[in-house]
Amino acid sequence: MAAPKVLAIVLAGGEGKRLMPLTADRAKPAVPFGGTYRLIDYALSNLVNAGYRKIVVLTQYKSHSLDRHVTMTWRMSTMLGNYVTPVPAQQRVGKNWYLGSADAIFQSLNLLNDERPDIVVVVGADHVYRMDFSQMVDAHVSAGAGCTVAAIRQPISLADQFGVIEADAHDPHRIAAFLEKPTSPRPLADAPDQVLASMGNYVFDADALADAVTRDAAREDSKHDMGGDIVPDFVSRGDAAVYDFKDNDLAGSTDRDRDYWRDVGSLDAYFDAQMDLISVHPVFNLYNHEWPILSQQPPLPPAKFVHGWHGRIGHAVNSLVSPGVVVSGATVENSVLSPHVVVHSWSTVSESVLLDGVDVGRHAVVRRAILDKNVRVPQGARIGMDVEEDRARGFTVTDSGITVVGKNQDVPL
Repeated sequence: MAAPKVLAIVLAGGEGKRLMPLTADRAKPAVPFGGTYRLIDYALSNLVNAGYRKIVVLTQYKSHSLDRHVTMTWRMSTMLGNYVTPVPAQQRVGKNWYLGSADAIFQSLNLLNDERPDIVVVVGADHVYRMDFSQMVDAHVSAGAGCTVAAIRQPISLADQFGVIEADAHDPHRIAAFLEKPTSPRPLADAPDQVLASMGNYVFDADALADAVTRDAAREDSKHDMGGDIVPDFVSRGDAAVYDFKDNDLAGSTDRDRDYWRDVGSLDAYFDAQMDLISVHPVFNLYNHEWPILSQQPPLPPAKFVHGWHGRIGHAVNSLVSPGVVVSGATVENSVLSPHVVVHSWSTVSESVLLDGVDVGRHAVVRRAILDKNVRVPQGARIGMDVEEDRARGFTVTDSGITVVGKNQDVPL
């Protein structure tokens, strides 16, 4: 039997309000993550590593940097008809921009008509994880359903934060109910303290998807959302299957990172996921060379650590340090440094995320902070040492006390 023809759609139009100020000047999927990557690189790497190389990226909100990144970085060989291409909202079927994730696909049905796939893989662009989608497609075909939803096991205490899937009692691969943020969900039969939470990744028969989003577009009571409207439509017709993420056997994974998946939709979640990268045995391992995370690697020199006499030793421990970084007589601990960062003498950076081009002046202290692109920390300045002082200076401070300084934002002494 011939392999099905697969088109992948990446939903990348999210505004990311809870990630402000990091999304003040860019779409959420374009936010840098992990030093040299952007959030969208994780979804695209999973698709490409799985062998799916006909990919459209649906964009809308402040998409310039995202469109540029996809266009410049994700260049496939055209000899075999492969492509990764951004597709902005175009008002193809009316005067509205995308009204939701389902409407984004409805307004882009011309892409399905042009490509004529058998299967459509639909994924979000703002989660951090590794997944072999070819295994999910195989499971979808075997299940014989029109829609398959990827699900990850989560503690039942967190059920009210997710869309929760209840499997059919007689067929655990079929979805009996899809509940949006329930307070009293039914636990899993083999794990009474867990539920199956939707990962926001789906596989559809192409004709079934086109029919569902077309019918949804005509409904005035719909929010035109994939998880909130389209999946429940398939469930109501008994045509939805579930794919348990624990069954995804990924090349190069370990017991420690096999089931890793993070929704980085808030500043605290974004910070915590960055910290997951830097331990001796990281919870999410960027060094899995059998399933690499791919991105553009600019022609930068290696990171440099200079000065080595007492009291002025340039060093970094338990940290990710990107190419083009200079640590000059400074201390960096438990942090992620993106390209072009410079940390000057006698300064300290700890438990922080510094994005491209940040410059930390002499004798400065940066602690438990996220500094966006091109922030300049003056000599002797302190960030993250006093949250009330940080708020008074116009910085964002999260519920857990992380100080966030926006792109190009001035740092007063």
